[in-house]
Amino acid sequence: MTTEHQRTHQHEPEIYDVVGVGIGPFNLSLAALCDGAPDLRTLFLDAKPAFSWHPGLLLDGTVLQVPFLADLVTMADPTSRWSYLNYLREHDRMFPFFFSERFHIPRREYDHYCRWVAERLPSCRFDARVTELEWDASADAFAVTHRSADGTTTSRVLARRIVLGVGTNPVVPEALRPLLTPAHAGRVLHSADYRTHRTSLAGLDDVTVLGAGQSGAEVALDLLRHQDGGGEGGPYVRWLARTPAFAPMEYSKIGLEHFTPDYIRYFRALPEERRERLVREQWQLYKGVSEETLGEIHDELYERTIGGTEPRAALHPGVAVEGVEVLPGSGSGTGGGTGGGVGGSGGYLLTCRHTQQDELFEVRTSAIVAATGYAAVRPPFLDPLAKLVDWDDKGRYRIDGDYRVALDPTVTGALYVQNAELHTHGVSAPDLTLGAWRAATILNAAAGRTVLRVPERAAWTTFGTPALRGESG
Repeated sequence: MTTEHQRTHQHEPEIYDVVGVGIGPFNLSLAALCDGAPDLRTLFLDAKPAFSWHPGLLLDGTVLQVPFLADLVTMADPTSRWSYLNYLREHDRMFPFFFSERFHIPRREYDHYCRWVAERLPSCRFDARVTELEWDASADAFAVTHRSADGTTTSRVLARRIVLGVGTNPVVPEALRPLLTPAHAGRVLHSADYRTHRTSLAGLDDVTVLGAGQSGAEVALDLLRHQDGGGEGGPYVRWLARTPAFAPMEYSKIGLEHFTPDYIRYFRALPEERRERLVREQWQLYKGVSEETLGEIHDELYERTIGGTEPRAALHPGVAVEGVEVLPGSGSGTGGGTGGGVGGSGGYLLTCRHTQQDELFEVRTSAIVAATGYAAVRPPFLDPLAKLVDWDDKGRYRIDGDYRVALDPTVTGALYVQNAELHTHGVSAPDLTLGAWRAATILNAAAGRTVLRVPERAAWTTFGTPALRGESG
């Protein structure tokens, strides 16, 4: 810590216009856009030592599911120096990018681009874990306490506005949760940790992947590619999913208009129970798989069946895992009703139900990778402020059109959230497409003026009842 910071900590805390908690792509987008508003004093804090974005899934050959224009700033401010195109220019990659004719960029490059921005923005501070957020009525501001990873340095700053961008946490089926222990590390895991364990998983006889989204497809494809050309080496790959099909993500030009401000306004005006139902029904908008990835899986299976060879893989949609039993001892065995084999030390017996036929069956496997998504959670540092938040009847934030959380009227500051509004704003909440637009919306609200103009209309589709046209002639 510098001498200046030590003095600040020992005496009066610094006060900021905006403090962001968490530096993922969404708060990094806000930090980059705030860089164009020098009159705002901003600070962004993150516990990690440096920026990283889904490191467990940064596999070779994987790409973003959104075009490169959905970078941190372009959809709100294409003139910003923090655009992806300027990143390419700074790294002398403009010509290679041009000749590659890419619209969807490598995921590893997106991660590197974000790190390039985060390392150059003076407002971004890493190794700063926020431990407490409270309302300080005497200062008429939020008090933010943060601590270094080694616990030797604790600092306190004040903020008139807070933006939570703490991301989401991995979700696993209830039956698997008791097995998320060191004893089963590398054998029962969420796909967020797949890259760490992929080499050891590829050496097993049998691996089961759960989840029909993009992550599940990419894990299944990567494991298939670890099988040799003759199909003898590498693991037997089993892909199970609750969804009724391994379906492509909606990617038609008109269908993508669900990821516009127009649809958000429509969705927010619907009754709560209708919003809940729509989110479940629209799973292909945000939980499907890219057509390219599905095609690559099909191609891998086609190659492995040349000459009549049986594929060492199985795909089973419409399946729910209801129980897991740890198999004792070592040895080998044959797979359950879905084929495959289990060798090595131990293994697992899955009790599954086919949801449409309502029939139970069992699966033996050496390892389980749960590509079962993520969910927003309430961070512990928010506990001191919890009584001042106007939670809904399910314990979620009430969020307005500017992404501002409803607070007790005695709180004169503002609390905003990013990627915690699926229940109020719809399927675009976790999507990168609207990241810059949402950040610009929050920036304008926090500044109390229009720093960046956002479009009034962005879709050809009219969501909801159309206005009547006047008679002509």
